[in-house]
Amino acid sequence: MNTAWKYLKPEDIRRLKNYEFGAKAMVEGYLSGRHRSKQRGASIEFHEFRQYVPGDDLAQVDWRVFARNDKLFLRTFEQETNLECHIFLDASASMAFPEQEQRLTKLEYASFFAACLSWLVTSKNDRVSLTLFDQGIRKHLPPGSTRRHLHDLMTTLEHTTAGAPTDLPEVLHRAHPLLKRRGTLVILSDLFTDPARLFTALNPYLHRGFRVHLFHILDPAELDLGNRGLSRFVDMESDARLTVHPQALRDAWKKEILDHSRTLRALAAGRHVDYALAPTTESYFSLFDRFRH
Repeated sequence: MNTAWKYLKPEDIRRLKNYEFGAKAMVEGYLSGRHRSKQRGASIEFHEFRQYVPGDDLAQVDWRVFARNDKLFLRTFEQETNLECHIFLDASASMAFPEQEQRLTKLEYASFFAACLSWLVTSKNDRVSLTLFDQGIRKHLPPGSTRRHLHDLMTTLEHTTAGAPTDLPEVLHRAHPLLKRRGTLVILSDLFTDPARLFTALNPYLHRGFRVHLFHILDPAELDLGNRGLSRFVDMESDARLTVHPQALRDAWKKEILDHSRTLRALAAGRHVDYALAPTTESYFSLFDRFRH
């Protein structure tokens, strides 16, 4: 396995191997390790007896029970399955921020976390998928757990550049049929979208029993405009331009962005969705702590 990937550094792998998140998540059944499926049928572990109904497979009938009670009962089993983790990575134009700075862009930050998460999931023989999006689905890698699959994920991340404007709700709508099994849905985005539309788009996933994690990735300069002089602001997705003195709108902007975050957090809490604001100056390893709560 090539360990020289841009977004999967050898020191990160060494750290992941000892990260307690893996063991804890295995116990809780969120991202790693085995969990019990509600599907019944050919199986690994006995679950319960169920009375026979016409149409059932006679091969599952317990004939010893029939000999004792003269009644047909089936032996049902609980199937042990691997969990699936689905990563949705925002690769829209706004994720290229900041430009011409020494800090990581939002896309780079999200890619580092996606790479580490993919490694962690596949290291437990669980399956991970990757969906890159902007205003549509740019690339979808179905779930897999092999080393070759991880190689493809790393290659895809490494060659991804920020693209068009974003439309996350529309992407969620289009991607829903692609996810054949329920699992954990991890969304990495700056979430510049209408919160009501976003949670409407998440409803089908929540109804299917997906566990959803929303990581709201922002650059610190988007949380606080700072004390700059006269500046030109450019919308990276519409190319609209505005020249203003940041002092004139600093407080209003800060209130707007924090109100947006609070709205997302409140909607998430009401739907049992995990929401986390993730400034890019915070270690992407800290995002793993969010899975514990």
